[in-house]
Amino acid sequence: MTEIRNTHCCKHGCSRLPDNSHIKDGGSSRLTANVSTSSTVRCDRYRIEKMDCPTEEQMIRKQLEPIPGIVKLDFNLLERQLTIHHKLDNVNIITAELDSLGMSAVPLNSSNERLTVPVISNRQKWQLLISGIAAMTAEAVAWTTDNEASILVISLAALSVLTAGLPTLKKGVIALRTFTLNIYFLMSLAFIGSIIISKWPELAMVVFLFAVAETIEALSLEKARKAIKALTALAPETAEVKTGDEWLETPVSDVAIGSRIRVRTGSRVPLDSLVESGQAALDQSPVTGESMPVDKQCGDMLFAGSIVSDGVVEATVTALARESTLARIATAIQEAQSQRAPTQRFVDNFAHYYTPAVVLLSVVIAISGPFLFEGGWSYWFYQALVVLVIACPCALVISTPVTVVSGLAAAAKHGILIKGGTYLENGRLLKAIAFDKTGTLTSGKPALTDMIPCSDMPINQALLIAASLDDHSTHPVAKALVEGWRNFQPINSMLSVENFSVINGHGVKGQINGTCWSLGNHRLVEELGVCSEDLESKLSILENSGKTAIVLCSESAPVALFGVADTIRPESIQAVSKLKQMNVESIMLSGDNPTTVNTIAARLGISHAYGNLMPEVKQNKISELKAEFGHVGMVGDGVNDAPALARADIGIAMGVAGTATALETADVAIMDDNPKKVADFIMLSQKTATILKQNITFALAIKLVFLLLAIFSHATLWMAVFADMGASLLVVFNGLRLIKHNPN
Repeated sequence: MTEIRNTHCCKHGCSRLPDNSHIKDGGSSRLTANVSTSSTVRCDRYRIEKMDCPTEEQMIRKQLEPIPGIVKLDFNLLERQLTIHHKLDNVNIITAELDSLGMSAVPLNSSNERLTVPVISNRQKWQLLISGIAAMTAEAVAWTTDNEASILVISLAALSVLTAGLPTLKKGVIALRTFTLNIYFLMSLAFIGSIIISKWPELAMVVFLFAVAETIEALSLEKARKAIKALTALAPETAEVKTGDEWLETPVSDVAIGSRIRVRTGSRVPLDSLVESGQAALDQSPVTGESMPVDKQCGDMLFAGSIVSDGVVEATVTALARESTLARIATAIQEAQSQRAPTQRFVDNFAHYYTPAVVLLSVVIAISGPFLFEGGWSYWFYQALVVLVIACPCALVISTPVTVVSGLAAAAKHGILIKGGTYLENGRLLKAIAFDKTGTLTSGKPALTDMIPCSDMPINQALLIAASLDDHSTHPVAKALVEGWRNFQPINSMLSVENFSVINGHGVKGQINGTCWSLGNHRLVEELGVCSEDLESKLSILENSGKTAIVLCSESAPVALFGVADTIRPESIQAVSKLKQMNVESIMLSGDNPTTVNTIAARLGISHAYGNLMPEVKQNKISELKAEFGHVGMVGDGVNDAPALARADIGIAMGVAGTATALETADVAIMDDNPKKVADFIMLSQKTATILKQNITFALAIKLVFLLLAIFSHATLWMAVFADMGASLLVVFNGLRLIKHNPN
């Protein structure tokens, strides 16, 4: 019977047609005729509930990677998800191979993706309790009767193993069969060895303690898992959508682009949308990390997952639920988890050689012990088993992914989206940060900065006339002047303008109350013939400070002078200062004119500033800076700065909540445009590296101490398991500390 499914690719949305090929090859579990003749790489996702740690990942890799047609495997241990990139026509082989490992795989789709299974069921709790009582009773009976192989002791030990140890033993059998050197392989050897030398009470205690250790480890990892879910499950499942004359609750998955939604006080925004009517204060901290509410009005963007603190707005949906800013953040975090950080790759390689070396050491101890030291074969065989269990690299291997994922979660919680453990670790290596000017260190929006009277007319009256003229223009400088008037006099209306016209390249003109007025740049003043030495001096001061000068002129003389400039973000000075304290050089790269660039750089305390740079020139400049400083980061908007972001060691995008391109281009994204968070990212990277080093040191030190105890006959099997459990928990909890990291 053919199994008909349509499992969608996690990233590309491709589907797979059913296949009828089930031809076996000589009884092997490998299927022939698996590989598609098409060169298209498809991908399928599976949830594997029994996949919690790198040990299971290693087993799955060893089983699946040799299959012809398997291109790549991506593991998300926190979500227990496996993504398989392949060219197979028949995917039944995948589930068959996973079943042979005791790893039942459930294909993921939109309906079951969010389903979760309890970390530990009530049945497992009862089994652990019974196993523990049986193991401790076996120890007590053996100690009081001085007989470790009596029928009662063996029965109690068997009960303990059967109630809590079967999953471990099953994985151990698979590890032995495939000769996979992991903790289950080592535990299996210890299990068999304990039976051979009749250490039944210790066998029971070892199996029970190992089951407890695995349970506590799973519960510890659940904390990191919940931290990620808290970041990726913010949007509500329904939206209030206008249908005809009614507002109806509709699943967000059914809401189309262009639909009109309503969001009220206390509700979360269900989808990315544009405000059409109403006003509201929104808490965007779940998405951007901003601590203060942001006022939203007509024309402003709303991000899915943000919370309406006060007010009611109606908005038009701009993105489907699966394409929202929140969904893109979730996807980036999921992809980041599957990437191996440098330390994790080092640890994996270390464990690859470390485990066989320890197995060889235990064999040497078992064989040479009776010849070199006192004690018989049974005694040294037991010591070899202790060494095997103590030497398990589980704590070492698990320390890195838990720490890295905790760091990624902490960063996202504070509005910093890091797209992989590599960038989280390597951020500490940055010696220089190249900032784009506009929209990064500055607001990217012109604003009225100066008002200078040139006649007896009150400056507020002159500003009203200028704003009334510019209210008819769409030029960014004109909009800045109008906005400046509204900031001064938000209630008063503009004056009526007649015979308005645009003077190309110079400004505008029009009549107000019968008087002709002209408003424009330096060239306009010279053409009108009303320029003077005093006015030239004032214009020179504004222009040399990087500002755009605008002059309001009557028919006979200049009346007022206004300065418009792209204003520096309030956080930019703090950002540069903070980086300087960390011995990281700040550099400005801009396409703006050198005068403006140097003026803003001086105000920020930046000593290296370069202007008139085209995108390709910025890219070359990054190469020069890397040769001078070493590791260099680039901060930009992710669109015009894409070449430079790509050339930098770490590309950092500002304002990712507004642009999909930024998220795709950069390695790190600052969600709320706050340049100070560049320094926060480097600090988090430094702290992550410190904790990783601590974990590796803890894990190896504990192993070394207990190895020495075992070699000198001061350790037992249950002590070995206890040491392994303690080391694992120590590094897990130490890594989880990063979740609470606060850069402020």
